[in-house]
Amino acid sequence: MNLKIKTQLSTMMFLEFFIWGGWFVTLGTFLGNNLNATGAETAMAFSTQSWGAIIAPFIIGLIADRYFNAERILGILHLLGAVLMYQMYTAVDFAAFYPYVLGYMIVYMPTLALVNSISFHQMKNPAKEFSFVRVFGTIGWIVAGLVISFVFVWDSEAARAGGLLRNTFLMVAIASAVLGLFSFTLPKTPPKVSNSEKPSISEILGLDALTLLKDRNFLIFFVSSILICIPLAFYYQNANPFLSEIGMENPTGKMTIGQGSEVLFMLLLPYFFRKFGFKKTLMAGMLAWTVRYFLFAFGDAGDQAYMLIIGIALHGICYDFFFVSGQIYTDSKAGERYKSAAQGLITLATYGVGMLIGFWVAGVITDSYIVSDGIHSWVDIWTFPAIFAFGVMILFTIFFKNEEVEYKE
Repeated sequence: MNLKIKTQLSTMMFLEFFIWGGWFVTLGTFLGNNLNATGAETAMAFSTQSWGAIIAPFIIGLIADRYFNAERILGILHLLGAVLMYQMYTAVDFAAFYPYVLGYMIVYMPTLALVNSISFHQMKNPAKEFSFVRVFGTIGWIVAGLVISFVFVWDSEAARAGGLLRNTFLMVAIASAVLGLFSFTLPKTPPKVSNSEKPSISEILGLDALTLLKDRNFLIFFVSSILICIPLAFYYQNANPFLSEIGMENPTGKMTIGQGSEVLFMLLLPYFFRKFGFKKTLMAGMLAWTVRYFLFAFGDAGDQAYMLIIGIALHGICYDFFFVSGQIYTDSKAGERYKSAAQGLITLATYGVGMLIGFWVAGVITDSYIVSDGIHSWVDIWTFPAIFAFGVMILFTIFFKNEEVEYKE
């Protein structure tokens, strides 16, 4: 790639994840403070991510891959997203807010695949070139959190009381409009298949890869992937409200430590893969969820604040060691015929089905431990996913037989 294209793609990735990190992290806090949403209603709002993930393959498979250039669809979706995000900014209650957040996630989730497609189309060697471009996405997410906490201070107690956290949606609406317009200047990425080629629904959803479930090890991994999404949902849905409620200063900015950790452990993943193998790497990832949530359960914003910081910093192990390792394992098991279908299937199972169940469970548990006047018993709330993650790890350890998995850099 020449410098111009590399700069364009890096800017695209930065804005793509600045947009997501600019509102999704503080969503739970906003819903509780500004819209007086219950745990169940908060779960409904977060579950829109799952519905978007389920619907996204249809948009990509039936439209983007066949009829229009990917960069044009990216532009249109983000312009629509800007309008929906502005409507979320103006919503005064949950009933008015929910249709817009649902519509937004339906148009946003397909863009995650589109930015990858646009990037890969410009690269001669994606294995070497993509990581440089993709890291700007993580930087964008980090910058969004730092801007919210340290530039505008919208997540401070006084700002939350004054309703200023609502401004995150306005910020993201502007960023989405900018990326929407910018997308039309990106390098052309024409459709991958001709109009005459009609993929089946099973191909679009990756269901052709279901044959892999005949392999006992892959079946255990597949089920574990769905189950571990329940603890993951607790983090997405409850971490920011938890940190805000117990009085931690600049919670959104401090949560960006998790993204920094993600970058670090992504770089260390090849070493752990070679040193300890696939099974132990996944076990470490699941155990990290248990440790993280016990740290959250017994930490506080005072003398025990270091426990919360360590819990946030464990995000790299929690996410990379399980989900990224899982993508590598899936690729190794699929073979050439089912590579794309298998990745589509595991995405549908985790971000679709797994997270949908996880957000619902998190909502029920959170509502069950309200002590008084919106104050929660966080020890009980965090203990549930800690024990659950440990149980999943034990089941995986017992039933998954160790096997060699090649790591291709």
